[in-house]
Amino acid sequence: MQQIYSYFYQSTISIQRLREISGISSASVATLGKGENITTEVLLRICTALKCDIMEVVEDNPTEEGIVN
Repeated sequence: MQQIYSYFYQSTISIQRLREISGISSASVATLGKGENITTEVLLRICTALKCDIMEVVEDNPTEEGIVN
């Protein structure tokens, strides 16, 4: 989720404003800040608020078993 933070920091929007326009909770922001997984719905809401494509912020982290985290 580092990529979404990079995209966020390039924008001029505050975290509070992002929460307001995307409708995500402070818990989702905290989860994202910890580098933990967030739902696709939350990710799509953030991307809509930041006016970016989801592919710009999604990263692929395959595990040894080939499962994407």
